[in-house]
Amino acid sequence: MPDDHAPTPQALEGADTHVTTHQAEEDARNDSILIWVNGQLLPRAQATVSVYDSGFMLGDGVWEGLRLYDGRWAFLDDHLDRLFEAAKAIDLDIGRTREEVAQALLDTQAANGMHTDAHARLMVTRGVKSRPFQHPSLSRSGPTMAIIMEHSRPNAPRPIRLATVPHLRGLPMTQDPKLNSHSKLNCILACIAAEKAGADEALMLDVHGFVNTTNACNFFIVRKGEVWTSTGDYCMPGITRAKVIDLCRAHGIPVHQKNFSLVETYSADEAFLTGTFGAQTPVGMIDGRTIGTGQMGPVTARLRDLYKALVGA
Repeated sequence: MPDDHAPTPQALEGADTHVTTHQAEEDARNDSILIWVNGQLLPRAQATVSVYDSGFMLGDGVWEGLRLYDGRWAFLDDHLDRLFEAAKAIDLDIGRTREEVAQALLDTQAANGMHTDAHARLMVTRGVKSRPFQHPSLSRSGPTMAIIMEHSRPNAPRPIRLATVPHLRGLPMTQDPKLNSHSKLNCILACIAAEKAGADEALMLDVHGFVNTTNACNFFIVRKGEVWTSTGDYCMPGITRAKVIDLCRAHGIPVHQKNFSLVETYSADEAFLTGTFGAQTPVGMIDGRTIGTGQMGPVTARLRDLYKALVGA
């Protein structure tokens, strides 16, 4: 990636405290949460997995993030669809039905007395290996499933600042970016590169050089009242992303899934991120360029309101 894509020190001078797309209010209740591990609800300190677990050893597993709004897990069926499709793609038998997985989520919610403003990370790995090597046949004891559920209210104090990084969202014959796997090192390296550049998170391009996604969320821009996002060929098929596209279509907001460049991104009127945790998170700066006013724009605000109404319907 050419050096002129990185924000200059002058552009970031005076930047306030680092912000992430998953920043939440501190909540002391999370010190005493119960975590679901293979059918048991365990105190946080006792919720452990083996060092021989495939997920710990190799990143061999799939996961979902879910959000609780007013007693309901938003778009639960969509999340379960994606979980089971990802498991099938990597030839992983979850060992439980959809109904059993959903019940485990509800049991964890009840055990922690949660009603709203909670986030769950549901993880399934290939399980404990008999020897510390790669081959899947060494995972002989069945899958490991865990649910971490926390009281979590998003609390980003300002719009996110992004930096374009050299790490790409790759081709499906390497590691398909549509797969929600435990193997996140490419995205982690992208995030580190962005932080080294003085930004909060990374803006990642696809293999053709078009703007694609961030290391953690799907990415949108707004130009002249139109909402643009990538083609989706090289990014996670985000559930919140899909809902935003549907909301645009249902409410007369022009929306396009298309290739677009950094040049078009820098001159956008607004930019925002989508994800289960933060829903719609405004972006204020990309590579040292202020986007629009640097604050949440009117289209982003409207979509945030429409999304709130959708999850509350």
